[in-house]
Amino acid sequence: MSAQSSTWDRRSILRAAAGLAAAGSLAACGSNNGRGGGSGSGKRLVQYFHAYGEAGTEQAIKRYAKAYPKADVTTQWITGSNFESKLFASLLTEQAPDLFEFHPQIQLVKSGQVADLTDIIEPVKDDFNEADIRSHTVDGKIYGVRMIDDPQFFFYRRSLLEKAGVEPPQTLDELIEAAAKLTTSKVKGLFLGNDLHAVINPLIWSAGADTLNEKNEIAYHTDGVVAGLKQMRKLFTSGHLLLDAPADFWDPSALNQGLCAIQFCGMWAMPQFQQALGDDLGIMPFPKVGDAGKPSVYNGGWSMFVNAKGRNVDAAMEYVKWLWIDRKKYQEDWATSYGFHIPPRTSIAQSAGKLKSGLPAEGVQLFNQYGHFDNIGWTQAMITATEKVFADCVRKGDDPEAALDRCDKTVDAELKKLFG
Repeated sequence: MSAQSSTWDRRSILRAAAGLAAAGSLAACGSNNGRGGGSGSGKRLVQYFHAYGEAGTEQAIKRYAKAYPKADVTTQWITGSNFESKLFASLLTEQAPDLFEFHPQIQLVKSGQVADLTDIIEPVKDDFNEADIRSHTVDGKIYGVRMIDDPQFFFYRRSLLEKAGVEPPQTLDELIEAAAKLTTSKVKGLFLGNDLHAVINPLIWSAGADTLNEKNEIAYHTDGVVAGLKQMRKLFTSGHLLLDAPADFWDPSALNQGLCAIQFCGMWAMPQFQQALGDDLGIMPFPKVGDAGKPSVYNGGWSMFVNAKGRNVDAAMEYVKWLWIDRKKYQEDWATSYGFHIPPRTSIAQSAGKLKSGLPAEGVQLFNQYGHFDNIGWTQAMITATEKVFADCVRKGDDPEAALDRCDKTVDAELKKLFG
């Protein structure tokens, strides 16, 4: 799901996580401070959510909480661009939440910040997308329950491509050529986000590489990625790329307002795209890069974590089980009623009527065929290092090999700290 603030992005949250890990072990945090709400009785729990852009999401989360009979559950709905700073600042205080949404991060596990949820997930483990389980697992234990999967791909105006005589690109070279043909005095051919960070991992995957391999070794430094970086530099300097849009990639406004012909965005925005553009809308994966490449779809998403250093750990785990394991109707509602997301539970995904036909079904198919998930060991320092590669090579025109060599040093140092 998208966020309301145009300055928010996933990596800013991970940046806060890195800062938290660097601060060392956290003091025990209390979360029961007389803050109540809901209709339950007994213990009082507080959960943190960032403000989603889709209408009705805040009301839905609070409605679920109100239905819980065993505790009063209060939702802190964090607006603006500072969800991550408020969350991690609060984890150091007596105002810490009992549970919070976030993304799988190995630093949170190693610092003991998040609770082991294996016992509540194990009975239904086989009903979860296997990749969602793997991306939340460290040393055989599962941390966090996936709430939604958010595939990201290109949305495009069919009529603009047809008018320009352009077929949906199958390769990065074709995407660059299409951007040129689609650019006019009023419309740019392509929008990848204001800082281009959203397409770093898709570029790596589409070049046939990966961030890390199964042995937690560098897997991104390949000839295919080097070639892809050179192509991205060509695109960046072409004048056919929309830069400095009013909102970032996660917001559908660039395509909806006619600022570009093709936009990288998430499936969460599909209803807004369809409302604005109707049938004049198509989707495609990030195209393959080089002969060894393959199209890719980045899967984002959000997960629920329990604060292992809170005072109500058992009660929080019980609530997580009640809502995100036992209440399938709420899980489907959350995934499909306020934007389009893929439920991580296979049984729910297969029965979700809104995802069975049309463009949503195409999105699910692309997700199943080309989807890539985050590696829990890919830390913020590593993310920042690859962002610097893009800054140096794509924006400044530096040599990709030299930039990747510098990146390797940072990543290797992180890998040694994490895995020895």
